[in-house]
Amino acid sequence: MTLQILIPQYMEDETIIKPLLDSIEIQQSVDLANEVGAVIVNDGTDVHLSREFLDGYTFPIEYHLHEHKGVSATRNACLDYATADYVMFCDADDMFFNACGLWIIFREIKKEFDSMVSIFTEEVKSRETGEIKYLNHERDSVFVHGKVHKRQYLIDQNIRWNESLTIHEDSYFNTLCQILSNNVIYLASPFYLWKWRDNSICRHDKKYILKTYCNLIDSNDALVQELLDRGVKDKAEMFVATNVFNSYYTMNKEEWINQDNKEYRDKTEERFTEYYRKYKDIWDGMPQETKMKISTVVRNRMVIEGMPMESITIDEWLKRR
Repeated sequence: MTLQILIPQYMEDETIIKPLLDSIEIQQSVDLANEVGAVIVNDGTDVHLSREFLDGYTFPIEYHLHEHKGVSATRNACLDYATADYVMFCDADDMFFNACGLWIIFREIKKEFDSMVSIFTEEVKSRETGEIKYLNHERDSVFVHGKVHKRQYLIDQNIRWNESLTIHEDSYFNTLCQILSNNVIYLASPFYLWKWRDNSICRHDKKYILKTYCNLIDSNDALVQELLDRGVKDKAEMFVATNVFNSYYTMNKEEWINQDNKEYRDKTEERFTEYYRKYKDIWDGMPQETKMKISTVVRNRMVIEGMPMESITIDEWLKRR
């Protein structure tokens, strides 16, 4: 089998997962019965998919019930069950929006890449009007969407999802996939749709980042430690500096200065202080020129996102740690 689509399932019932499976079923110019498969692992819930429902598709679907361990552990279980040459992780409530999507993937597979990063499309719904819009994400390394990996590459490099991470866990896995190989390709043809769901916390909660920024730091912390353990110190240094500047400029955004969000800021600063003390030697040892290059990139992005002028310098902010 050439490609298996790996799907963690939690509370998504048949009506929610059906668009994804239907979007695989209608794929053109690929041998669904012999070259494509799906592995679905239930993360310890009693929302089960029936065998009758799954057998209604022409491509083979494995379904496994596991105890509840979270999304990262469930994706690892999917990977452990996989046998295909290539794998692609999909969320149960997303779908392919291009009927030639698998043909596009198979075309690229002939080049025998280790990992492929593609443009993916996000479905966005206005809170005020309900209007739907579609936005493309280019050269993304954060989200799981639209990425395909050679299974043997993941095995050889022991790249797995960090099971201690259940929020903002994608960037840890994606980054490892992309920096441990020189055979990563970029695809400018979108085929994956990150669908809107009204009850998706990360999409409708305006304070989602405020509430989960500590988890972003956790993810970076786990990534830096993994890179250090693998002896990839230069990459670890880059991610330490990026996280320091990301956190500093983020704290200068209006929503973080707003006293209504003091609870989230205090918690985040406490977590960042722990992180900074852990990697202070790495930060102190980095050349100032390298720091300034990273700072410029991060600051320009933050200004585009609406950050006003910094209230204090980064050196003053770090002295408080």
